[in-house]
Amino acid sequence: MIRPLSLRRPALVAAAALGAFTLATLPAAATSSPAQITTSKTNGVGYLKSLQAADGSYAGSGLSNEWAFSALASAGTAAVDVIPGGDTSKNARTVYRNLLSTAAWPSTSPVVTDYERAVLNAYAAGIDPARVSASRDLIADIYGYWQTSENGYFGPSANFNGTVFAALALNGAKTQSGQARIPAALRDSVVTRIRANQHNDGGWNYSKAEGDSSQLAATSDIDMTGAAMAALCTSGVPNTDSGIVRAKAFLKSKLVANSGAFNAMFGVNSDSNGWAVSGLNACGINAQTGDFLTPAGKTPVDFLIAQQFNPGGGFRYQPGDTSPTAYSSIDALRAVAGGGFTAAPPAPTTPGAPQWVGQGSFTSGTATKLALSVDDGAGNLKVCSVALTPTGGTTTLGAVLDAAKSAATPSGCVTDLTPASGSGTITTLNGKANSGSSTWKASIDGSTFATATRATTIGVGDTIAVRWGA
Repeated sequence: MIRPLSLRRPALVAAAALGAFTLATLPAAATSSPAQITTSKTNGVGYLKSLQAADGSYAGSGLSNEWAFSALASAGTAAVDVIPGGDTSKNARTVYRNLLSTAAWPSTSPVVTDYERAVLNAYAAGIDPARVSASRDLIADIYGYWQTSENGYFGPSANFNGTVFAALALNGAKTQSGQARIPAALRDSVVTRIRANQHNDGGWNYSKAEGDSSQLAATSDIDMTGAAMAALCTSGVPNTDSGIVRAKAFLKSKLVANSGAFNAMFGVNSDSNGWAVSGLNACGINAQTGDFLTPAGKTPVDFLIAQQFNPGGGFRYQPGDTSPTAYSSIDALRAVAGGGFTAAPPAPTTPGAPQWVGQGSFTSGTATKLALSVDDGAGNLKVCSVALTPTGGTTTLGAVLDAAKSAATPSGCVTDLTPASGSGTITTLNGKANSGSSTWKASIDGSTFATATRATTIGVGDTIAVRWGA
């Protein structure tokens, strides 16, 4: 059995469920003040800094504290500025990048969520996730889990969370210039699957519900509803969309009036509240006003701040706990700071430290991967990770497509290509020929589609989309 979610906290002990409350019409006035939120962020950042190991690390084998990078970025702190004992060589960003670059990471039996987690946190740390090193392209790693028999799913469809976090990672981790790097056809395919898994009550769960009436009728999970909402909105779905409106209503129905908490599967807790609020944040929905201000004058943000130990800054998992936990503190701080599931890296304060780091070119003779999608314009989308060993600092589209014929995961991304050599315009791909104004075109890292030629330059970490059409 494949483990369901390497992104989430460890298994939790279920608590007795609390009754949901029916909400009346609510006033549009925030409760926790900007000053209180600022103090919460400051103290929360201080606590997350205390989690850094002496060697500068947050992440290790298995489930670890690397989600701290998305929380720190949401709160305005650059990972490169998080330094143990003043030793800048051990800053959190450099240590994390070095870990992601190793061949042994993440494990001998990785799942797609390992790479999705890494993309979201590398991006927040200021590491270009497609250019971690000469051999590591995390976007390509995710592409390798595309399900050819169930287009739109990443990883086994039974583990629906893998598809949700694919949407969050592939759409949320933009290029260094802020460009969406994946094509619309891929984005739309994943959105279709997320919509198909929305339960009758308006929320989502970790497992697949599409096509299963009993699963669609099952009660949804607070955490996954927040993540799936964020996945849709990060993919460009507006918060006025009926799917988002239904999800918002589900969360509203789970509010506990006297605390502002959500009544979650594991009882009232900071982690579930944090995921739900991050979902609302990603959709531009204020968790302190309107539908999320209870008749008792409490909001989900109020609940989170009430769980914080000050001045220590850590957050407890459940009310009544006498000490903070790392995961609760990470999830809660990200939400209180207004973050979704990742954030663009803040400008560093360390002198000379750039906002972004990333591999600048291929290393000749070093094996690597590239992310490739092929859209024939007739609804047949192929997505794969292409393995190749470049012979220079750049390569060509022709070389990538040639490699895809025999070294693509999943296989079948490219079956044939004309011309088979040289540098000319691509006239036939996968048996489909150019016809009038409908021709094969290529986009690199979200650029405008232009005529695809074998000579089109491809650089390290480029996300390549090829499509047929006018």
